[in-house]
Amino acid sequence: MANQKGGVGKTTTTVNLSACLALVGKRVLLVDLDPQANATSGVGLEKIEGGSSYRPLLGEGTLLEKIKPTAFDRLSIIPSEVDMCGAEIEIARSENHLQRIRTLLQPVLAKGDFDYVLIDCPPSLGILTLNAFAASDFLIVPLQCEYYALEGISMSHRVLNQVRETGINPKLELLGIVMTMYDGRTKLSPQVTDEVRQHFGEIVFETVIPRNSKLAEAPSFGKPIVHYDKYCAGAAAYEVLTGELLQRLNK
Repeated sequence: MANQKGGVGKTTTTVNLSACLALVGKRVLLVDLDPQANATSGVGLEKIEGGSSYRPLLGEGTLLEKIKPTAFDRLSIIPSEVDMCGAEIEIARSENHLQRIRTLLQPVLAKGDFDYVLIDCPPSLGILTLNAFAASDFLIVPLQCEYYALEGISMSHRVLNQVRETGINPKLELLGIVMTMYDGRTKLSPQVTDEVRQHFGEIVFETVIPRNSKLAEAPSFGKPIVHYDKYCAGAAAYEVLTGELLQRLNK
């Protein structure tokens, strides 16, 4: 899950897709690579020093020992912490600096405990995000319904192409674009959504995520929306999006 712009619903989408996948019986690992650690607090965990992937990224320990259960069935997390800010600089000095996450995830994947691994990237296209690109099969880009939306996707798309063409991860695919913070009462949201659909076609998910007060409240209670208010519009949207996501993955 990546977009170099902040405030586009990236973490909200990562947390809620993870929770919805777990709810339909999938075993999910959420990897929080964002130093702000909002995905970590969004599933009810504290930001604990030494609890993140920071040390393993520097060659100390493994990711397996950093996996923590959440209060929600089938949903686990590798938390983040403020120390991850320093990882950008320190990883850049190491060998194979763009393959660190990929290498660390291999024993996790080999163990077979998870059906899906979702990575919440920082709001930048720095070393941590590039590591996530190198480790992933698919990229999902959340886009806020505003006029700068196309700038966000064009830069991410350019970096994705570079990651493929340079051989860092030739298999990486853009799985979809999620339009977030949609407000049907304004002219702007439908206009921006139509423009993005015209530009990118079927790669844009049919489901749009509405502006919703319950979605905004849920993180402060440490709960994904389906566990905070499963009957609100935001929960319904993420459940439908999850179905659409599984359809694309199972094609």
